[in-house]
Amino acid sequence: MATEARNQLGTYLRDRRARLDPAAFGFGGDRRRTPGLRREEVASRANISPTWYTWLEQGRGGAPSADVLDRIAKGLMLTEPEREHLYMLGLGRPPEARYQPVDGITARLQRVLDGMVMSPAIIKTSMWDVVGWNRAATLFLTDYAKLPREKRNILRLMFGSDHVRARNEDWDSMARFVVGAFRADVARAGATNSAAVIELVAELSRTSREFETLWQDNDVVAHGEGIKRLRHPDVGLLAMEFSSFAVEGRPELGMIVYNPASPADAERLCVLLDVREG
Repeated sequence: MATEARNQLGTYLRDRRARLDPAAFGFGGDRRRTPGLRREEVASRANISPTWYTWLEQGRGGAPSADVLDRIAKGLMLTEPEREHLYMLGLGRPPEARYQPVDGITARLQRVLDGMVMSPAIIKTSMWDVVGWNRAATLFLTDYAKLPREKRNILRLMFGSDHVRARNEDWDSMARFVVGAFRADVARAGATNSAAVIELVAELSRTSREFETLWQDNDVVAHGEGIKRLRHPDVGLLAMEFSSFAVEGRPELGMIVYNPASPADAERLCVLLDVREG
C-alpha cells in the first residue's frame, strides 16, 4: 500500500471507532479521555491482533487481507456502503459480491416506480424475482399482484407460462437472452453456487427442456438494453425499448424501464394506459 492510502485507511478506522458508544458493547463503567471504543476493544471484536489493528490505524505494515477487512467491518458495525469504502481504502477494490435474498422494496423506491406513469418499470433481484412494479408494467407485462410470490419470477414466467410464451413475438431469442443475462447476474451477485440458484435451475431444467438446453450452452450476456416486442391482446404488437439500471445502495436490485420504440408504439401505449398525449 502507498503511504497516502495507508494514512487514509488509518484515518477512516479512527473516525469509525470514535463514533461507537462503548456502553452499547459492554465496555462502559470507566472514564475515558476520548470518545468511542479503544483500539484493543475493536481488535477483540474483530478477533485480530491488537498490535496489527494499531498498525493499520497508524498507517504501518502492508495491505490487510479481505478476511481482516471483513472482521474489522463487523467489529466496527459498518454498513454495506461503509464496508465497500473500507475495501477501496485497504485493497483498492470493492469487496466481492455477497448474495442477499430480497423480500421487497422501500416505499420511497415504489414512489419512484409510480412516478414513471408512461414508462412500464419493474424492480428485480439477481434471482430475477420481481419485487416492485408500477401500473404501466402491470398493463404492459403482467399483473404481478395477482400472482403468488413464488411465481413472480421472470424465468418461471418465461419458461412456465403459455400465456407469456404466446405474447412474446420472438420467444426463442428472448428466452436465450434472459438465460444468459440471468447467468451473468447471479455470478455478479456471488450467488452462482447458492442453494436458491441451484434449486431454481434444477426446477426449471426439470420442467422445461428448452431452459435445460439453454442453461447448458453457458451463454452470458449483459442485460443493458434492447427491444422487447409483445403482442398485446388490446393494442396489438407493441415494441418497447428497455434499459437496465443499478439501484444505488442496493446492489442486489436492478431496475428495468421500458419506453416506446417508435411514435406508433407510443400511441398504442397511450391507448393501453388510457391516457391522452399533449
